[in-house]
Amino acid sequence: MDDLDRAVVHALHVDGRVPFSRIGAVLGVSTQTVARRYRRLRAEAGLRVVGLAEPARAGRAQWMVRLTASPHTSQDVAHALARRADTSWVKLASGGTEILAIIDTPAESATSHPLLLRDIPRTASITAVSAHYVLHTYLGGPTAWRGRAHALTEEQRRQLEPPAGVGRDVAESDAALLAALSRDGRAVLADLATATGWSPATVARRLADLRAGGALFFDVEIDPALFGATTQALLWMAVTPARLDAVAVALAGHDELAFVAATTGPTNLVAHALCADPAGLHAYLTHRLGPIEGIRTLETAPVLRTLKAAGPLGP
Repeated sequence: MDDLDRAVVHALHVDGRVPFSRIGAVLGVSTQTVARRYRRLRAEAGLRVVGLAEPARAGRAQWMVRLTASPHTSQDVAHALARRADTSWVKLASGGTEILAIIDTPAESATSHPLLLRDIPRTASITAVSAHYVLHTYLGGPTAWRGRAHALTEEQRRQLEPPAGVGRDVAESDAALLAALSRDGRAVLADLATATGWSPATVARRLADLRAGGALFFDVEIDPALFGATTQALLWMAVTPARLDAVAVALAGHDELAFVAATTGPTNLVAHALCADPAGLHAYLTHRLGPIEGIRTLETAPVLRTLKAAGPLGP
């Protein structure tokens, strides 16, 4: 990736649906050049923009589930989880025997989800399960990893920001629209109209309403190694309750982290770290995380592979 590639990715980080013409005008290149770079990054670097509903605004709850499986079955179990419509961020960690998945559930039935209570316990190859209810997300979603967001100036970023406004919450009638955007956040209005049965004008209006209030956001999926982050780890922390909010807020400001959330369970704070190499992770843990008061224990689980990110798997 060169500087222009990184600038295009940063522009999409600011607004996943920003027109190529606006990116080109801000960067001083043609619309065709931006479109060509975007197509190449999709084909060669796995770049993908996905539209996602903010869970609380859509009446959804999330669980982080940690599974330990036998070495010869862990990949099969992880792939099976990745194929489910209610999972995201499926990762192999800790030498390949641990699987992490985020499970999306209706908020009103968060404690009776079939995957949590039936499907997982009946899988004989799984030797351990722990489920952590996500209580509050401090970093994630529309404020994802900032390691890929250093290519634009502040003025360029301001020019690319989507317009503000008064928004609306997600409704049941938005299901088809959200499903289409989760597959391709940059789908054109005509395609979204076909998917929903609405007119393009209605789609545009509904998109604007959902985005304005933060009920809908756009995530950019791309291999972080292309930005120099070759070492990833999940950090499971037990934090003194009185310090939990202060610690989480401090961590949310760290550029090395892509996700910070308070959860239930024996650990009450989890973070996802992306560093240049093992030495960089060690430096982060000892020099940035170590001095923060209130962290009683820390478990570091290296991430070997991400099988599924925020959006659904392709056909």
